[in-house]
Amino acid sequence: MVTHHGSVRIAEFALERYFARWEFAVEHLLCASDVQGYPMTELLALADDETRDLWDGLQLGYTESTGHPLLRREIASLYDTIEPDEVLTFAGAEEAVFCLMNVLVGPGDHVIVTWPGYQSLYEVARAAGADVTLHELHETNRWALDLDLLRRQVTPATRLIVVNVPHNPTGMLPDHETFEGLVAIAADASAHLLVDEVYRGLELDERDRLPVGADALPRGISLGVMSKAYAMAGLRVGWLATHDREILARVAAFKDYTTICSSAPSEVLAIIALRARDLVLARSRAIVAANLDLLDPFFEDWADRFAWVRPRAGSIGFPRLTVPGVRIDDWAAELVEAEGVLLLPGSQFGHPGNHFRLGFGRTDLPEALDRLETFAERTLR
Repeated sequence: MVTHHGSVRIAEFALERYFARWEFAVEHLLCASDVQGYPMTELLALADDETRDLWDGLQLGYTESTGHPLLRREIASLYDTIEPDEVLTFAGAEEAVFCLMNVLVGPGDHVIVTWPGYQSLYEVARAAGADVTLHELHETNRWALDLDLLRRQVTPATRLIVVNVPHNPTGMLPDHETFEGLVAIAADASAHLLVDEVYRGLELDERDRLPVGADALPRGISLGVMSKAYAMAGLRVGWLATHDREILARVAAFKDYTTICSSAPSEVLAIIALRARDLVLARSRAIVAANLDLLDPFFEDWADRFAWVRPRAGSIGFPRLTVPGVRIDDWAAELVEAEGVLLLPGSQFGHPGNHFRLGFGRTDLPEALDRLETFAERTLR
C-alpha cells in the first residue's frame, strides 16, 4: 500500500504499523530493538555542575537548529577526526535518514542498502526517485556482508552505499578486514557510505568494535541516536556526523521543513548521558549480557525447533522457526494471544523465510522467555 502525502509517495512502514498496533498493548515485547529505558532520576543524578545548571535554568524556547553547541561537542568526541561543526542533530535517527536521503539522492542515482533491515534505510531513497539495490544477507553465511557481491552491485550511477552495523535485525558485526574492504569499495566508487551505527557500543567483545563511518573516509557519514545502545529512545535525539560539510549544509536546510530544531529538555539530557557514556553503555551491556546467558541454553535445548546465529553485537537477533508446516506469522499470532508475548515475524521486513526478530535488551526477558518456552512446549513438542 502506498500512502500519498502531497508529492511524497512512500510505501507504508510495515514494522512501525505493526508496533503501533501491538507495542503498548502487550505484556512482553520480546522483539524490542532498544535497551530497557534509562530511568530519568538516575540520569539526572549523573549530571555535572554545568549540565545541572543547564537543566535547572532551562527556558522552554526554540533551540539551535543544528543542535546545542555542547551537545554537538559531546557527539563529536565520539569520533577521532570529527569537529563539532561536522555534526548535525535531529529528532531521532529516522528524521536524519529522511533528510539525508532527500538531499543526497534522486532520479538517476543508484543506492545499495543491506537487507533485511530498517525500512526507511531503503524506502526513503526509493521515494526520492533513486534506483535501490538490496544487498541481501543470508543466514547460511552467518548474515555476513558479501564484498564480492557488493563490488558487482556497484554501477557508475552508485551514489550511496548504506550499511547498518551492528546489524538490525540479525546482530551481525563484520570483522575489521571486511569493514576495511567495504570502505575501499565505497571509496573506489566515489560513493557516500552511510554507516548506521545506532548499536555501536553493544559489542559482546569490545575488541570487535569497528571504526566509525565518519572517520573512515571523506564521504563517510555516521548515523547515531540516543535510542538503542544508550537506552534513551524517549529523548528523540539523533545525529549525522561527516567531513562532507556541503552535504551537511544541504541537509540542515532541508531540516527547516521537518522539525526545525530539537526538544530543549532532550538536548540537555543527551549532554548529561553522553558525558557519562561509559556508565550508561555499561548498564546496557550488562542487561544484554545477562539476557544472552538465558538465551544460549534456550537455543541449545530447542536446536531441533529453532535455528539461531548468535549475535556478535547489539540487542537483537534473527532466529528461525524450523518446524515443518508451522508458519512463524501464525505461531507468533497465537503466542501473543495465549501468553502476551510479542515477536516480530520476518514478514514485517518483507523477508520470506521463517525468521523472527528477538530483542534481548529489556529487563523482562526472563519472564517473557519462560512464557515463550511454555507455549513452545505446548505447540512444538
